[in-house]
Amino acid sequence: QVQVKESGGGLVQTGGSLRLSCTASGFSIANMGWYRQAPGKERELVAGISLSGTIHYLDSVEGRFTISRDKGTAYLQMNDLKPEDTAVYYCNRWLGGPLDSWGQGTQVIVSS
Repeated sequence: QVQVKESGGGLVQTGGSLRLSCTASGFSIANMGWYRQAPGKERELVAGISLSGTIHYLDSVEGRFTISRDKGTAYLQMNDLKPEDTAVYYCNRWLGGPLDSWGQGTQVIVSS
């Protein structure tokens, strides 16, 4: 059974920063992605990191977000946040696609 917990979201002003954290079981944190879903929009991959160290970023966040992992926790450092980053952020497997079970996510709201 896959279990995942995301944390670190909040309400920030444009240009602010947040650091999201993820712990998971059922898939390796060494191959993980951060996904987000804005109201009325489809879920999209924001960033991914593979076991081999390959890193991917959505074009709109490249240069502002940094994905990393440290032992059992994965992180998404988000800088220079913009209103369009407002979404619920989720952690799940990256390569091979996400597994069926999703956590509750952590909400990020960026005010203009």
